[in-house]
Amino acid sequence: MTARRLVVAAAQLGPVQPEDGRERTVGRLIALLREAHRRGATFVVFPELALTTFFPRRFIEDERELDAFYESSVPGPDTRELFEAAAALGVAFYLGFAERVEEAGHVRRFNTSILVDERGAVVGRYRKVHLPGHADHEPWRPFQHLEKRYFDHGNLGFPVFDALGGTVGMCLCNDRRWPETFRVLGLRGAELVALGYNTPRHYPLAPEHDRLQDFHNHLCMQAGAYANGCWVVASAKAGIEDGCELIGGSCVIAPTGEIVAQAQGLGDEVVLADVDLERCREIRDNIFDFATHRRPGDYGPLSD
Repeated sequence: MTARRLVVAAAQLGPVQPEDGRERTVGRLIALLREAHRRGATFVVFPELALTTFFPRRFIEDERELDAFYESSVPGPDTRELFEAAAALGVAFYLGFAERVEEAGHVRRFNTSILVDERGAVVGRYRKVHLPGHADHEPWRPFQHLEKRYFDHGNLGFPVFDALGGTVGMCLCNDRRWPETFRVLGLRGAELVALGYNTPRHYPLAPEHDRLQDFHNHLCMQAGAYANGCWVVASAKAGIEDGCELIGGSCVIAPTGEIVAQAQGLGDEVVLADVDLERCREIRDNIFDFATHRRPGDYGPLSD
C-alpha cells in the first residue's frame, strides 16, 4: 500500500469580537497559516464564519448592518491578502464565511465554506445544509441562534472534490451531528472531510447537556470518520466571544475514529497531524466495505 501523505492543520481561532474588523481578523488567519506552514502543513482548516464574530447570536433588523457580515466575493478586498499569502507559501486551505449572492434576480445568503488550492484558487464550495437554531426573535434566550433567519438552506448538496492528492469533502458545524452528512460524503469517496464550527458551551433548550458539549462534539465526528473510513480535520472558533462561551476541541481524527491531534486551549492555535490518505482503506476494504456489506434496500425509512 503506497502512502499518500500530507501534513494537515486545524487552525483554531480564539474569539472574534463584534468590534474586530476584517483586517485584524484576516491578519490572525495569516499568522496561523504561516505558523502551520513553518511546521510543515500543506493544508489548513479555518473555522466556520471565520471572518467575523458569530453574528446569528444577535437579532438584527437593519439590512445594512446585517449585510456587513457577508462576503459578496471571495477573494475580495478584505480577504485577498489571505489568498495571496497562501499562494506564496504553497498552502491549500478551507475557509468558512457568510456568503451573499444574487441568483435568478434574488438575494441569497448562505453559511458557506470553500476549498482553496495551493495556488490560491477556489476549487470547491459548500453551503450549509443543516441550519440549527430558529428564525424568529426569541429575546428570552441568553443569546440567540438565528441561522434559520440569516441563511438559506444550502443548495449544493454534499459535493466532493479532487484535491490534496485525494478526494475531499466539506461540511459546517451542525452538519457534523448528522450521520447522513458523512455517509453521503463517504459514498462519494471522500477521504478527508474538512469542517469548521462555532459551538456554545450553553444550550438554552437543554442546559443539562452543557456538561456534554465537548463529548458530543468529538463523538459525532469520530463516529463519522470511523463509519465512513475517512480523515476529519475540524477547527473551532473558541473562547468567550461577544459574551458567549464557545467550546474548542479542534482536532484531527483518523479513519479508525481515533483523535490523533487536539487543541490544548481556547485561543488561536495550530493543531498538526501527519495524514496518510491510504489509511482509509483499513476501514473501507474491511468492516465498512460498502459494496460487500451495505444493504441499501433495507434502509427505505431514511429517504421515505
